[in-house]
Amino acid sequence: MKKPDVERIEEGLGEGAETRSSLPVAPSMGPALASLRTPPISVAVDSRTVLISGLAVVLAIAAGLVAQGLGALIHFVTNLAFFGRLSAQPVSPGDNTLGGWVVLVPVVGAIIVGLMARYGSRAIRGHGIPEAMEQVLFNQSRIPPRMTLLKPLSAAVAIGTGGPFGAEGPIIATGGALGSLLGQVLHVTADERKALLAAGAAAGMAATFGAPVSAVLLAVELLLFEFKPRSVIPVALATATATGVRIAFMGGEPAFAIPDLTTPSGGALAFYGVLGLVIGAASVVCTRAVYWLEDMFEKLPIHWMWWPALGAIVVGVVGYFSPRTLGVGYTNIEDILSGRFVGTAMLVFCALKFISWSVALGSGTSGGTLAPIFTLGGGLGSGLGLLATQLFPSLGVDVRVAALVGMAALFAGASRALLASVVFAFETTRQPLGLLPLLAGCAASYLVSALLMRHSIMTEKLARRGARIPTELGADALGTALVRDHGLKLVVTLQADMLLEEVRAWLASDASGSKHQGFPVVSREGELMGVVTRRDLLDGHASEGRRLRDVVKRPPAVVFDDSSLREAADLMMDEGVGRLPVVTRARPQQVVGILTRSDLLAGHRQRLANARTRERGLGPARPPAPRPA
Repeated sequence: MKKPDVERIEEGLGEGAETRSSLPVAPSMGPALASLRTPPISVAVDSRTVLISGLAVVLAIAAGLVAQGLGALIHFVTNLAFFGRLSAQPVSPGDNTLGGWVVLVPVVGAIIVGLMARYGSRAIRGHGIPEAMEQVLFNQSRIPPRMTLLKPLSAAVAIGTGGPFGAEGPIIATGGALGSLLGQVLHVTADERKALLAAGAAAGMAATFGAPVSAVLLAVELLLFEFKPRSVIPVALATATATGVRIAFMGGEPAFAIPDLTTPSGGALAFYGVLGLVIGAASVVCTRAVYWLEDMFEKLPIHWMWWPALGAIVVGVVGYFSPRTLGVGYTNIEDILSGRFVGTAMLVFCALKFISWSVALGSGTSGGTLAPIFTLGGGLGSGLGLLATQLFPSLGVDVRVAALVGMAALFAGASRALLASVVFAFETTRQPLGLLPLLAGCAASYLVSALLMRHSIMTEKLARRGARIPTELGADALGTALVRDHGLKLVVTLQADMLLEEVRAWLASDASGSKHQGFPVVSREGELMGVVTRRDLLDGHASEGRRLRDVVKRPPAVVFDDSSLREAADLMMDEGVGRLPVVTRARPQQVVGILTRSDLLAGHRQRLANARTRERGLGPARPPAPRPA
């Protein structure tokens, strides 16, 4: 056959260029721009975002009402179980007069929860957030509809009968289930359903504590695993709405009212940072203790339905000696933060609360972890703060600030939700002078926890099931890399009027460029007509008299030189192709390069170089990582 002429395109091309073959001349038959399949225009928000935001607001109203209803239901069960009366008035189970019979109340409640889990849904076991994370990550945010009813009912029974949990976990799980249910009923995408689930869950937290900003951050750090306008906007509107519902029912007072704080001294601030290091180690102990106890229950030779009842025996016995350990215990948190509950009695209470909560949670009953963690962290911080005031009075340590830092830092270390922990402590107390100590203590706790423990209390359960959990939010490496930095290279093209048998003979040769897997097909004027692969050319059909134009099956998918590699990768997936011709917006029918799947992988080279290459900061910036020829 006649060997194709070789023509080099020099403009805008870098090193490692391939040859471009110019084949026999043909009349212009290039497609119009409208026939090219190009990457979709990326927008931060669109009309769908408005729709999902509107649904999130409606969902938040429902979640706010559910939060109020669950609180009333917990009070009803508490009144019935501990005081034998039909009432939904707020009451503490610690005020009971049952004596030794109090041990039986948590056991009866745990048996009911076990039956609900076995014959209703096993997913009601646990504190709710890991279960919601699992549905987001591995089930396209599809929570079974029955969870919308079973989770709050089981939590009301478990907490109302003395379970040492907070109501926020079940409310968060129920709000998430409502959002998921709405997303399953409507015609939405999986990402939109995730936004609705996160909006419902965050609304549940906001309706419980009146902390809308921290609820948004918690959703970002533990449920969304992204910070995109089309997901954050619905969540933010939902938390604002749910907080408004809470204000309508309960007023606008902070969840934990404490006396005004004073500006910390430099020595005190240093102490709060050191306190965060200690609390970080404590968060590791708490997490490992809970899962060690869970492992112990797994080894029992009885059905898991009965495990909560065994754990409830410990809850009842501890509750007999320390009634304050029973139930939600939000008043305990406020007393610790305000400095009304301090000293040895408080430390003994916290130790007993830890035993009761860890055993109950390890047994697999239904209840939240936030309130117990806040209680334990506040108690530990208060105790260490009181010790510091006695040993180092010149530091000016405030026991209340130490308790506040301890509360937030234990949650930051256990959950790895750093920003949510800091903002939560501020929103629930309305004490702006605590922000600096909170930031120092929570960051230190997060550091220690991340160094000593691979998974958090929220993700350990999922990791044990073999799941891979995102631990970082970062910029998309492909989203910030441009096609022109990776795909502008000389490309081998074939002319449309070339005989198919001539092309096959050329492919069988060892000519330069003949071993590629795909080739753009161009007209005489170099206008792109399509792309063919080796399989298209060697599919075994008769080739006598056929031209290359006959093999082109559809208009080509192309990528612009100023598109991102993420847009290119999305187009490859949409079209089911492994390479895209590169064109410019000024001349969209002229091929200036080609982008392959290996080029997409090369888009991560700069990210790896930034993370791994150590260098001195002085002097000119390091040039971009080289591309292989």
